[in-house]
Amino acid sequence: MLLNVSKVTVQFGGVTAVADLSLEIGRGELIGIIGPNGAGKTTLMRVITGMVRPTSGRVFLKGTDITGWTIDQRVRSGLALAQQIVKPLATFTLAENVALACGSRRMGSPWRAMTTLDRKAELEQAKALLELVGIGAAAHDYPSEVPLGYLKCLELARALALEPDLILLDEPLAGLNQAEAAEMADRIAALVTDARSIILIEHNLREVVRICPRLFVQDHGRNLDFGPTQQVMANPKVRAAYLGGGAD
Repeated sequence: MLLNVSKVTVQFGGVTAVADLSLEIGRGELIGIIGPNGAGKTTLMRVITGMVRPTSGRVFLKGTDITGWTIDQRVRSGLALAQQIVKPLATFTLAENVALACGSRRMGSPWRAMTTLDRKAELEQAKALLELVGIGAAAHDYPSEVPLGYLKCLELARALALEPDLILLDEPLAGLNQAEAAEMADRIAALVTDARSIILIEHNLREVVRICPRLFVQDHGRNLDFGPTQQVMANPKVRAAYLGGGAD
């Protein structure tokens, strides 16, 4: 098992954001995590990445208990996060932004990589990754010169540069129009391999249902359903949760 979230609960003061959640993901899987606003999806993601320490429960990566590990330790062990709000280094080209991520995988720090690496090999690897996510032609452009869709692809390339076993994608389709979202969703699905899994946290239900073989549904901090996509979407409780709404 690649990832095992076991009976995790997260409380902030008197508020329970995540309640006794369990989730298992194997290698080569693309799992969509969905739910109405306020379901606790972001909190679950932060528990997996190490941004939030659970009140109770454990998180295992490749069979190792990582509950007390730092974010850096998790990244070095095969976990990568592509965030919703992309924050590239504005004075670096897209290729240079990805090259820093390539270097930090080996050096442990992007800043150390920036000052100590002969970046030729990293730049070549970065260009290959930008080609993989469909924006190789923009490798020498700066972040301010490309549209939002390209920046989303850049974030994907930076995550891939870490050579992860598991990538968590936090609303990668946010802000994209319908055509751009469909194209990005196809790119995400194509990145899944026998050795690489992806967790997709996304509000664009149309695209999640289209590309994800399995769905994990949260509502009010709890797991509402987990299974094959069509089966989950046919669950009356899932439909009721989406009709209800709330605030994340």
